[in-house]
Amino acid sequence: MSSIKETAARFFDACETGKGWDACSRYCHPDATFSAQTDTFAGVDTLAGYTEAMKDLIAGPVPDASYELKSFAVDDDRDQVMGFAVFRGTHTGDGGPVPPTARAVETDYVYVMEFDRDRIRHMTKIWNDGYAMRQLGWGA
Repeated sequence: MSSIKETAARFFDACETGKGWDACSRYCHPDATFSAQTDTFAGVDTLAGYTEAMKDLIAGPVPDASYELKSFAVDDDRDQVMGFAVFRGTHTGDGGPVPPTARAVETDYVYVMEFDRDRIRHMTKIWNDGYAMRQLGWGA
């Protein structure tokens, strides 16, 4: 397994299990950036901010969160790793825009992790947040 693939896999798991920046930072440049074309993450432009948001989601409104990794690919020519997964969970915990709905989410997403040497310097999340929020009962 390539070095960036191993790093990306460890980062992916730490992030998706709600470990936050404390655990994820070892795989990233300190100033790593983040982007997503979603309302959910509007204003979040650092990977530290994103990993903390995932930590808060799992510690709060969706405590049974899990993910199923479907595909993991390395583009060595561009120093990128892509991970495609399905996120699952139920809004049973406190937090979120409304009281617990007991509704479940099952949503596809992709992480595109760009590397500079052996650490992530930028990550883009590709995700339909509107669909996921409606599943949870958080939107129209």
